[in-house]
Amino acid sequence: MNIIYLLIPLALILGVFFVVSFIWATSKGQFDDLDTPATRILFDDDNTNIKTEENLGDLLNEKGKKHE
Repeated sequence: MNIIYLLIPLALILGVFFVVSFIWATSKGQFDDLDTPATRILFDDDNTNIKTEENLGDLLNEKGKKHE
């Protein structure tokens, strides 16, 4: 029965800790954007850069043909 005197304050301290942590995380913007980080892994940045360089090369070739 004496353990209850230890567990109740411990539970209250943990509860206050989690509430303060939640308020801190919410104020820092941790829950502002929940969708983008989950879909960011689906887009590969390296392929986008290669395509951009290829497109730039195509555009330069087209401009070169127009001037000739």
